[in-house]
Amino acid sequence: MAQGPGIGIGRRTIRGLIVRQLAIICLTALSPASGAQAAEKSCNANAGITLPKGFCATIFADHVGAPRHMAVAPDGTVYVNNRSRKPSPGGSLLALKDSKGDGHADIIERFGPADTGGTGIAIYKNGLFVDIGDKIVRYELAPGDIAPKGQPETAVSGIPHNGDHKSRPFSIDLKGNLFVDLGSATNSCQKDNRAEESPGIDPCVELETNAGIWRFDANKTGQVFSPAERYATGLRNAEGIDFDDDGRIFATQHGRDQLRENWPKLYSPKQGSDQPAEVLVELQQGGDYGWPYCYYDGIQQKNVLAPEYGGDGGKAVGRCAEKLPPVAAFPGHWAPNDLKIYKAKAFPVAYRGGAFIAFHGSWNRSEGPQQGYNVVFQPLTGGKASGLYTVFAEGFRGGDATGTEHRPTGLAVGPDGALYVSDDAAGRIWRIVYTG
Repeated sequence: MAQGPGIGIGRRTIRGLIVRQLAIICLTALSPASGAQAAEKSCNANAGITLPKGFCATIFADHVGAPRHMAVAPDGTVYVNNRSRKPSPGGSLLALKDSKGDGHADIIERFGPADTGGTGIAIYKNGLFVDIGDKIVRYELAPGDIAPKGQPETAVSGIPHNGDHKSRPFSIDLKGNLFVDLGSATNSCQKDNRAEESPGIDPCVELETNAGIWRFDANKTGQVFSPAERYATGLRNAEGIDFDDDGRIFATQHGRDQLRENWPKLYSPKQGSDQPAEVLVELQQGGDYGWPYCYYDGIQQKNVLAPEYGGDGGKAVGRCAEKLPPVAAFPGHWAPNDLKIYKAKAFPVAYRGGAFIAFHGSWNRSEGPQQGYNVVFQPLTGGKASGLYTVFAEGFRGGDATGTEHRPTGLAVGPDGALYVSDDAAGRIWRIVYTG
């Protein structure tokens, strides 16, 4: 596997690190829940994807629409925000249950609106929170029910739902802080969106309501979106948000598009394919991560000035010296669609506290094959990258960005430590366990 320079640019196997931990694991023994043990007995293949040695996947559910993000309840029920391509009788949201413990959902119930759906979903206390259109709603989870039976109440309304990035993924911490991504309405805040050599709007007024993280309270209902609730800014599209055991908040960012296409005098086709890097950041209240004025150059390992704001193809830094740098970086245009910090104990020790990231895959690399379509693992220690990333799961889709193969979109970790991966291209959900 190729390896390259930069904060997380390139990849290396963590096989050596895992091997060093296996002796410890063999002595202490992993002890997943009984449901995981039953599933492992029937897990003798990788369900069409490639995983590291010792891991196994089952197809948990298939042909279920366009599953985006997921949340797993303490009883193992998997809830899915399912972006509808057409009206879904019974509702666009899914509740999936493996009642036999064989790694496959044998109970599938639908609920919610039939003709909408979104991306964000999370469980907090006894409530299931779901992103639907311009609001986030809360369903009561009653004991004994698989799908919620009652009508939802509105937690937050009036969320901007416009432009290029309409998904509203979110995450809720242990205190009920509800962090919502509001992706940018444009590619790079140009006067003429995505047009060749169109200058940037300065200041970029859409930052008042987009391209950042907003914080609300999951303990309250009836909240209304306000620019005043912005927590961090300068994030073009932060689809993955999660927390570590120490309370740090991390987010992924989709880097901008079309450096080569819109600025052919400044960027070669190769630069258009490689730049900018996708990044993982640690969120700080009041933090500014640079969009649209800057982008992260993964080769130079620094923020540089965007061409719409006086950039010269990657040399000028200007105001970008004041923007916050990432924790880790990844190849351009891979499209990180979800993030899970692994806090469970079912996987080998080397994975604990690190980040799994689902890459949806590129559509606009300027030259060469499209890339991504995988799940990577980024080791973290103390909130910092402690090594280069490795590709954890691949084989979802070919690199030509054609056909109807699978595209990783969402991640979730079950109470037994199993990792779930959703695919919104063909409607599949995998369940990955460690069998040793």
